[in-house]
Amino acid sequence: MNSSLGAHARHRPERDNARVLIRRPTLDAIAAGAVTVAFRRWARPRVRPGSRLRTAVGVLEVDDVREVAAEALTEADARAAGHPDLAALRTQLRGDEPIFRVTLRLAGPDPRVALRDRAEITPDERAELDRRLQRLDRASTRGPWTAAVLELIAENPDVRAPDLAARLGCETLVFKRDVRKLKELGLTESLPVGYRLSPRGRAYRGA
Repeated sequence: MNSSLGAHARHRPERDNARVLIRRPTLDAIAAGAVTVAFRRWARPRVRPGSRLRTAVGVLEVDDVREVAAEALTEADARAAGHPDLAALRTQLRGDEPIFRVTLRLAGPDPRVALRDRAEITPDERAELDRRLQRLDRASTRGPWTAAVLELIAENPDVRAPDLAARLGCETLVFKRDVRKLKELGLTESLPVGYRLSPRGRAYRGA
C-alpha cells in the first residue's frame, strides 16, 4: 500500500483525515475490497479502532490497530496491503519504529456529498448556516472572512489556492484551512485545481 498514514486521531472524520493520507489507487482498492490493511512504522498508534476517515471514495472506518513484529509479516499480509510481495512491503517498512497493522474498510458514502448537492435550502437551514458562519467570523483573529471567501470562490472557480489566498492577503495554508471549514458546511467543493461553490453554496448565496 503506497499511502501514508500520518497525524490526528479521534472519531470525528475531519480530524482523522489529517492522520491518514491514502493515494487514490489504494482508495479504489479499499473500496473494492482488494486492500484491507495498511502497515506503518509509528512511535505510537496514530489512529484507533472506530476512527472514521473521509476520502475521495467515501468514509473509511478503522476496525483494528495492533502492533506486529517485522519477522511475523507474511506474503498474505503484503497482498492484503496492496503490495505484490513481502519484499515490497518490507521495503516500505524500513526504519526502527514499531510496526502497526491498521485494518480498514469502506463504511459508506461521505455525508458531505449529499449535503453539498442539495440545491434547496429551507429557512431553518439558512438560519443555521447564518449562525455557523457568524460563529466562524467571530472566532477569526483577522476579522470576518466567510462572505469574502465564498464570493471569491464563486467568481473564481478553478483558480489555484495560492492565487486566491494572495488576493485576500493571507497565507495559503490559512486560506485552505478556511475553505475546509466551508466545505464541512457543504458550501464548497474541491476541484482538480481550485474550488467552486457547491449547489448548496450557490443556493445559499443566491437568496
